[in-house]
Amino acid sequence: MIALVDCNNFYVSCERVFNPKLEGQPVGVMSNNDGCVVARSAEIKQLGVAMGMPAHQIDPHIRRQCILLSSNYALYGDMSRRVTDVLSQHTPQVDVYSIDESFLSFEGFAPETLEERCQAMRRQVRRDTGIPVSVGLSTSKTLAKIANHRAKKEKGFDGVAIIQPNSDDTRAFLEQLPVTEIWGVAGRSAARLRTLGIETAWQLRESSPKHLRKHFSVVMERIVWELRGDDCIPLDDMTQPKQQIMVSRSFGRLTSNKIDLHEAVRVHTSRAGEKLRKQKSLAQAIMVFVRTNRFRSDLPSYSKSLVVPLPHPTDDSRELVKAAMAGLERIFKEGIRYQKCGIMLMDLCDHDNEQLGLLAEPVSDEKRERNKKLMATMDKLNREHGKNTVRLGMPRTVNAWELRCEHRTPRYTTCWNELKTVKT
Repeated sequence: MIALVDCNNFYVSCERVFNPKLEGQPVGVMSNNDGCVVARSAEIKQLGVAMGMPAHQIDPHIRRQCILLSSNYALYGDMSRRVTDVLSQHTPQVDVYSIDESFLSFEGFAPETLEERCQAMRRQVRRDTGIPVSVGLSTSKTLAKIANHRAKKEKGFDGVAIIQPNSDDTRAFLEQLPVTEIWGVAGRSAARLRTLGIETAWQLRESSPKHLRKHFSVVMERIVWELRGDDCIPLDDMTQPKQQIMVSRSFGRLTSNKIDLHEAVRVHTSRAGEKLRKQKSLAQAIMVFVRTNRFRSDLPSYSKSLVVPLPHPTDDSRELVKAAMAGLERIFKEGIRYQKCGIMLMDLCDHDNEQLGLLAEPVSDEKRERNKKLMATMDKLNREHGKNTVRLGMPRTVNAWELRCEHRTPRYTTCWNELKTVKT
């Protein structure tokens, strides 16, 4: 059996752990720069606040009833790690799918014990972290995802739902489940499926896998097999290295200052370098891009990107930053008010299978080892002592590119200066 553990309203739940007064209140968490609502409590959903709604478009009458908070990613990331630590105590195979979802393998466990095991796991997660979770179990990841949806929405399951692939109950549920609710079926795919007369999950399950592969891809074929209860995606496949790494961010305010863009690109590139080293890859090119606010018709519009080939495959943040800066210099235009910039590491290759081009300058083993140790030390210090403990260059105190987070709560678990204090 495979279980999908999903943290309920995760961002909101994290906030409620440290502020119990938020329980029962309509709470929303906003995206970077306090833009759109990206997490909602059940109470704010009932008020009609949609996912992704820009905060400034919420009706003023409703807005006064809501508590809108800035994203606190340092807190959410640490709480996610704590949840994962608890899950790892119940099964040796835990595969983190996202910040609030994990797939667990219960292979070898007695089937009749799984429901109580999962209930005990839910209770421990809630006791040790304060985060409520729902658990869906089945023989494939797609069905586990569907089971999790039932566990979360149907009170009769008490937070844990098990789907048996060939039961009458499963058939009845899949017959009324729209294909749009299936993991991996996007809106355009659903529209194409409808032209084939496939509108429900059961109709998709009963379709010919080979026929769908011909009209779509191997992914759709796998979904059919997964709906039948066959696990087609090994857990290890969920953590394959990314083929590209992008880091970007909108500015807190529009800027025409080149120094602002320089600092933003340097920070973004350094962050991408960390991700690159974490997955043990090397980059062979880097793309830099800038753009204005496309909705500001009163200002000049400008959008430009440039790919900079690297002299040799590298994961050294210093070399990546140097190339990114060179690219930025070529695409920067004076007199433009920029809203966003970012970088993408491209043409990634495995660290152990580096291939040099014919004209690439070889790097000596001594220099390579020195660079490796330097980057490893920097990553370790930032990992153990907090993000940006060691960085390339010193930022100014006021930057246009810094996130706007006027309503961010303290980073209770990751910042000494923001620890929760208790009066006695």
